[in-house]
Amino acid sequence: MKILVLHGSSRDEGNTEQLTHLALQGIPHTSIRLREKEIRPIHDQRHDADGFTSVADDYDEVIEAVLAHDFLIFSTPIYWYGMSGHMKNFVDRWSQSLRDKRYSFKEAMGQKSAYVITTGGDQPRLKGLPLIQQFQYIFSFVGTTYAGYIIGEGNKPGDILDDKRAIEDAKIFNEWLKSQQ
Repeated sequence: MKILVLHGSSRDEGNTEQLTHLALQGIPHTSIRLREKEIRPIHDQRHDADGFTSVADDYDEVIEAVLAHDFLIFSTPIYWYGMSGHMKNFVDRWSQSLRDKRYSFKEAMGQKSAYVITTGGDQPRLKGLPLIQQFQYIFSFVGTTYAGYIIGEGNKPGDILDDKRAIEDAKIFNEWLKSQQ
């Protein structure tokens, strides 16, 4: 199983990245930090004859990595009760991939499984559930199998290391991933 992690945080080694690292300890995987890529906002052309215009940025590189992997992990902090701007910008561009003749995007995404790892403050296990639901709807739309999630609590850098429940959930997920190898 080829695993790709899409990191949506705007902070190096933030709580979400730390939790994701714990969950993937000893597991071969590829990581992409969306903050290190130039992914321009979508220019909505759904109703134009061609459906999209190619954009000179890093999106194609990232989407081709997505298409080359079997298991996707969406790692994003909870920003204002939703996914980070980096992650949202990337997912919004899927509208382009759905119309891009180079890809059979929906068919390819239907062969994948996805998991969400997120952290936040302000009662994230409750207030982060709409974010999880949003990902479930996104995965359902493109046919991707939803494999689950971990929500951790942390605000200041390193806070996640005090969240025993999230650490335990990361260990359980890690063992499950190892059993899938």
